[in-house]
Amino acid sequence: MRAIEVEAYGDSSELSVVDGETPEPDAGEVRIDIEAAGINFADVMQRRGHYPGGPEPPYTPGMEAAGTVDAVGEGVDDLSEGDRVVGMINTGGYAEYVTADAQSLFPVPEAMSFAEAAGFPVQFLTAHACLFEWGGLEEGESVLIQAAAGGVGTAAVQLASNAGAEVFGTASTREKLELANSLGCDHAINYTNTDFREIVDEETDGEGVDLVLESVGDDVFERSLDAMTHFGRMVTYGVASGVPAEVSNQRLLFENKTVKGFHLGQAAMHDPSRVMKAVPELTEGLASGDLEIILGESFALEDAAEAHQYLEDRKSSGKLVLEP
Repeated sequence: MRAIEVEAYGDSSELSVVDGETPEPDAGEVRIDIEAAGINFADVMQRRGHYPGGPEPPYTPGMEAAGTVDAVGEGVDDLSEGDRVVGMINTGGYAEYVTADAQSLFPVPEAMSFAEAAGFPVQFLTAHACLFEWGGLEEGESVLIQAAAGGVGTAAVQLASNAGAEVFGTASTREKLELANSLGCDHAINYTNTDFREIVDEETDGEGVDLVLESVGDDVFERSLDAMTHFGRMVTYGVASGVPAEVSNQRLLFENKTVKGFHLGQAAMHDPSRVMKAVPELTEGLASGDLEIILGESFALEDAAEAHQYLEDRKSSGKLVLEP
């Protein structure tokens, strides 16, 4: 089978197409004939070597894959060849086939494309957990969502707006701001020419927002703290800048602010029910049209390096996918 391999830590040029053996499912696993693989910024961080506990080269990246079951391992009774599935995996999604634990997969409705399915697990489970399970967002509160036009951001804007929150969101272009607005963002802020803290202060009479979803690190983390109200909360779930942020415990103490970290893979490993209990609500929202999976560009498998560079250059809106 064809697959993408990270040959060494580094820039997008380290991604190359290789021919490998088609994997066989172990007991409790199935093999998926991949139709679409989600591209996440975590894939970029792993490739750079900046992802704690990430894979070591050479490896095939990709933590999200959708397709049809084409082989079933021993002990799997609830899935059959031909079933449409999507799921989160540790690595291996940038390929024509991958094996996955059968218990980690979700069915893909006939009305949903595989590309849309590949945009569901990571972005919607992350957004929901950060907003509600970790962030405690309630109706009438305000939330600032960094990178509001990205994969997680577009999901978070919809979920927060549907929950009755006042939504602030940052993005870098007019097109991205318009997308965020169309999804329910009340205050879309172009961070390239506007200080988001000034807009937050102006719209909240200097009080700040109740909750921040932060995924950038560096000075964006610090300025997001500035934009929070007294007793405000932050959930940080990424370091897109590549520069981890630090916070003074004294500042948290005297400003009564809370910062929580969220990592989907670790959360699902240590307390899966806390994350996965949102699945029925999310799938119902997608089926009813209250929620929408926002797809960005689609790339062929052999163009994975181009896709990574596109993401790193902040050209993307919504979810990027590879389609082998």
